Amino acid sequence: MARQRKSGDQKSKAKMEQAKGKAKETMGRAVGNERMTAEGRAEQAKGDARQAKEKMKDVFKH
Repeated sequence: MARQRKSGDQKSKAKMEQAKGKAKETMGRAVGNERMTAEGRAEQAKGDARQAKEKMKDVFKH
């Protein structure tokens, strides 16, 4: 049960990283800040990687 909770925490953390990154990228584009846009894309990629890792864990768990 604790393992399942930890997995859920990681999945929600991935979603938060993706959302935060998307917001940062959008804001960067709106104000013309290329660095902020790039940081937003990087955060989204980090969230995507975390999500993919958790999905792989789920596949091998079943």
